[in-house]
Amino acid sequence: MTFISQTPTARPAPARIVAALAGLVVLLGCSAEEPIPLDTSGELDIPAQAGSAAVEAERDCLLVVWEQQAAPNPNFDRANDPVEGGLISCATGTSASQYEAALTALRNAASGNDRTALLRELNVPLLYIDANGDRRELADTDLAADEFEEVFSPEMLALMRELDLNEMTVVPDQGGFFELGAIWLSPGEPGGRPRLVTINRQALAEAAAKASLDEETSS
Repeated sequence: MTFISQTPTARPAPARIVAALAGLVVLLGCSAEEPIPLDTSGELDIPAQAGSAAVEAERDCLLVVWEQQAAPNPNFDRANDPVEGGLISCATGTSASQYEAALTALRNAASGNDRTALLRELNVPLLYIDANGDRRELADTDLAADEFEEVFSPEMLALMRELDLNEMTVVPDQGGFFELGAIWLSPGEPGGRPRLVTINRQALAEAAAKASLDEETSS
C-alpha cells in the first residue's frame, strides 16, 4: 500500500516520543519513505546508495526503544522493523513486537466479538470518522452506548480479524495505519504498546472501492 491521505487521520504522537528519536532520524538518515527490505537469510539488505546510515539509524532507534522496555524482543524487532514508509522504531518510537502484541489482541477481540477486549485496545478519546467523513472524538461513555455498534461495524471487525504487521504503513509522528487509514495505532509512551487512536469508516469504504477496481482492472 503506497497511498497516504493528504489529511492525516491520526493524532500526533506524544512530544516525548518525537524528541527521543528526532535527533537520530536527522543525523543518521532514517528514511520515512523507503523501507529496508529483508533478504532470505533475515539480514538487512541495504541499498548501496544508502550506505551504512540506514543500518546505524535502525540500530540506534531500536536501542532507544529497548531502553524503555522491561523485556524487549531484539530478534523479532530487528527482523520486522522495516515496513512500508520506513522503520517502525524510528517513525513511531516503539518496536515491532509491541505492534504485533496490539494486533494480536485486536484480532482475538474481533474474532470473538469481545466488546470489553476491544475497548481495552482503544486510546480514549478515540478519533472516529464516519462514512460521510464527519469527525468525532468518542469517550468511554459514548462507546459504551449506541456508538459502539457504529464504530465497530461488521466491515471494521472483518478488517481487524485480518490485521497483519507486514501490511502496515508508518508515518513519522503519526503511527501506523492499515487500509488507507481505516485504522491507526500509536503508542502512548516511548517503547510502549500501541493503541487504536483512529477508526475511519470513510477510508475503509475507499479502500474497498479501490480493491474492487484493482480486481476488475486485472481480470
